[in-house]
Order: sequence, then structure tokens, then C-alpha cells
Amino acid sequence: MLSRRNVRVKVMQILYALGRDVTQDYTKGLLGYRRQINQSFDLYLLVLFYVIKIAGYASTDLKNRKSRHRPTEEDKFFKPILATNPHIKSLSDNIGLFNLIDTHDIREKLDEDLVRLMYNEFLKSDEYKEFLIADSLTPEDFVNIYLSLLKTCLHSNHFQEVLEDNYSQWIDDESLVVGAVKKTLKQLPVASDFYKEYIPSDEATVDFGEFLLETVFFKDKELLDIISPNLQNWDAERVAIIDMILIKMAIAELMNFNSIPGKVTLNEYVEISKTYSTDKSKDFINGILDRLFKQLTEDQKILKEGRGLLDS
Repeated sequence: MLSRRNVRVKVMQILYALGRDVTQDYTKGLLGYRRQINQSFDLYLLVLFYVIKIAGYASTDLKNRKSRHRPTEEDKFFKPILATNPHIKSLSDNIGLFNLIDTHDIREKLDEDLVRLMYNEFLKSDEYKEFLIADSLTPEDFVNIYLSLLKTCLHSNHFQEVLEDNYSQWIDDESLVVGAVKKTLKQLPVASDFYKEYIPSDEATVDFGEFLLETVFFKDKELLDIISPNLQNWDAERVAIIDMILIKMAIAELMNFNSIPGKVTLNEYVEISKTYSTDKSKDFINGILDRLFKQLTEDQKILKEGRGLLDS
């Protein structure tokens, strides 16, 4: 689920935190990084769990309708199909998924009031009303109704607040998590072990992410010595903190990950700067990295292999 860009952002954030708090050492930083990685997957589980529970509330809705003293015609013909079809059951009855939900303590983060609130909000939607009265439903109809349910949740400020209260990194991880949940819903009914695809891989988080974090932290002076002569009229101490971290990370990546194309590395850090640094940072970082890339390549300190030789 986590791309290298997601990992780069988390490494950047940990390096920033380590630089701002002298009481933190590398071990604490590494633990913080691993916690962020785990919480990205936890967010995926929590959002998916909300979709399952909100859909399941249709069965509660049926019970409530049946208990009314004077049920309407709509009440009499209501069917909890949102909760009982094989598509959603492939999630709600998935033993492996719920083992993960339990081991990651996701249940305790679920707000039952929010489940009811989101279901009642979705009940008002045209999509759900049309779904309930349809004469026949295709597999695509089931996928679309759960995507509509997810959309209703994401448009709710209360839903957003609950997620952010549980995970402060929700704002950073939202697009990543939402993309993964959408992909899951589009695969309904899912395979029994579908969730394995979304568990963070060691290749991205350890071999790449932890190595990058360790390299930048322990080789800080060495990286600064490479960067400083290329700052031209800039004093290294005047460079924005995030900009310097991103430049150091890019140089460490260029020099240590031979299979990642150089232009890809440069473009990635420029793109990250657009979100996390100043308006002028992208041009500054792009200029510095372009000069450093050429210099380090000429000095044979960057040796790309295979696809790493490509520019894109």
C-alpha cells in the first residue's frame, strides 16, 4: 500500500522531528518511523471497518422499522441488502481481516454513534434510495453503492474529525488510505487473503525507508559537505530546514539506491517540496539537485544500474 513517496515523506518528518528535539535520539526516531508506517495500515483497516459496519447497520435499520407501531409502506418493503449480499459478506465474514482488526486494536477506535450517523446520512442519498428499489442488481451496482457510501463518509466533517482524533497523520495519509480502500471495494467480492496486498512491505519500509533514515541521520556532516559548495550565494544555515532535509535525502538516495533512476529521485523530492515546504522551494531544490546530480555522476559517486540508468 505504501509507495516510496509515502515512505520518503515519513522519513522526512522523522528527520525534522529529530532535528527539532535534541532529547530524541536515533532509536526514538526509528521507533517513531515504524509507528507511522504501522498507523498507515491501521488507518486503512479503520476506514474499511467503518464501511463494513455502516453497511451492516442496514440490518439494525430493518429491526427498527419492524418495531414501529405504524410502519410505512417503505418500512414494510425494506430489505437490508446493503448488509446481507455476498459482496459485503466477503469482507464482514472474512476471518483473516478481522484477526488483523483485533490484533491492531481497531475495534476500540470505532465510534458506534458515528456508524449510525453515517448510515442515516447515506439513507438520504439518491444512490441508496435507487439501490433499494432496483429490480435487479449487477456486481457493478454493488461496487458503486459501497464507493458511494465511502464518499458520503469522506464528505462528513465529523467522520474526518474522528479519524484525525485517532491518527494525527490522517491528513498526510488520506489520499493513500482512500485509494487503497477504493481499490478494495472495486474488487468486491474480495479474495479471502486480499488484505495481504495492503500490508506494508519490508522492501519499501525497511530496505528503502529505514536505510534512508539511518544514512541521512548518521552521515549528516558528510552529506552537508557535499551540498554546501553547491549552494552558491546561500549559507547552509539560511536554507529552510525542510529543504535541507529533502536535499540530503535525495543525495543519500542517489548515492545508495542504484536501481532507482536518478531523474525519478530528483522529481520525487521536488514534488514533495511543493506540499511540505515554501512556494520557492521547488525551484531552489530542483536547481541544487540538478547541479549535485551532474557533479556526483562525473565524480562516479552515483553509479546507476539496469533501469536506474533511465531518466524516467
